[in-house]
Amino acid sequence: MNRREVIAALILSLLMHAARAQTSGKVRRVALLWDSPTMFPSAIKALSNGLRELGWVDGENFILEYSWSEGRFDRLTELAEDLARRKVDVIVAPSSIYAEAARRATSTIPIVFVSHADPLGSGHVASLARPGGNITGLSLLMTETNAKAVEILKEAIPGLTSIAVIFDPATPSHGPGLPAVEAAGSALGVRIRPTPIRVAAEFETAFQAIAADRAEAVLVLSTPLYIASAQRLADLATAYRLPSLFGPKEHTAAGGLLSYSPDRADLWRRGAGYVDRILKGAQPSELPVQQPTKFELVINLKTAKALGLTLPPALLARADEVIE
Repeated sequence: MNRREVIAALILSLLMHAARAQTSGKVRRVALLWDSPTMFPSAIKALSNGLRELGWVDGENFILEYSWSEGRFDRLTELAEDLARRKVDVIVAPSSIYAEAARRATSTIPIVFVSHADPLGSGHVASLARPGGNITGLSLLMTETNAKAVEILKEAIPGLTSIAVIFDPATPSHGPGLPAVEAAGSALGVRIRPTPIRVAAEFETAFQAIAADRAEAVLVLSTPLYIASAQRLADLATAYRLPSLFGPKEHTAAGGLLSYSPDRADLWRRGAGYVDRILKGAQPSELPVQQPTKFELVINLKTAKALGLTLPPALLARADEVIE
């Protein structure tokens, strides 16, 4: 090798080393598209802690950005499009409403959901094993857990014959969720009365209609609007003397009778693993949608007493938490 070739090889080596250093030192940007820091703060902390455990230090090798809708779901399109314009590396869009806004905004930036009710039924993935696009993550299995919720209500109140089911037509996962609830009700001899609520201003009139229809219990499908209104919904159910079952346990803490849902903090922590893999080069299309492995049944005995209910001992024994 002559002198010119040696110099050329040295320059190439230095350039390659510089390129590797630049790549390894790049600060990645992960954006959380969500309602507010007060909605599931333990889950948000679980995501952040999960990333830290995997070596992602906020402010050093990555930045976790927050894009809050603050209950303004009409702003989701604007917020998602802003993230797409800024070309963040990954968008964490926890549930179906946020994932849908992100999906409409970009077909190239990876999107990770961490508590999607029904990614297959809502059309956000082609299949659970091979999502096929730029979206993947972890599912709540809400369609299945809502069907299970009907069974739990029937076990709690053996003579139950009718359940009002509150749902939001704007929530993508509620469409496929309702037929599963109706099928579960039919199998148990329980009439299901779908009750749509799109905005908080409709809560009172909806409960009036439920009471007029003589429903004996109420099942509330999970969506950010209802989670943000947990106290109001619990108060209305108690005022109308309706045994209630919700998804997230925050509802039972607010006074709801029962809640049944996957452990959301666990899902968000596991979601950090998908963010990590994507930042390291994995393609969302090839990362299978993961299912929940931990479920939580919470019972509020104070509410049961206020409603004059005596819950079966077997149900109480299965509860992960009993609020007294």
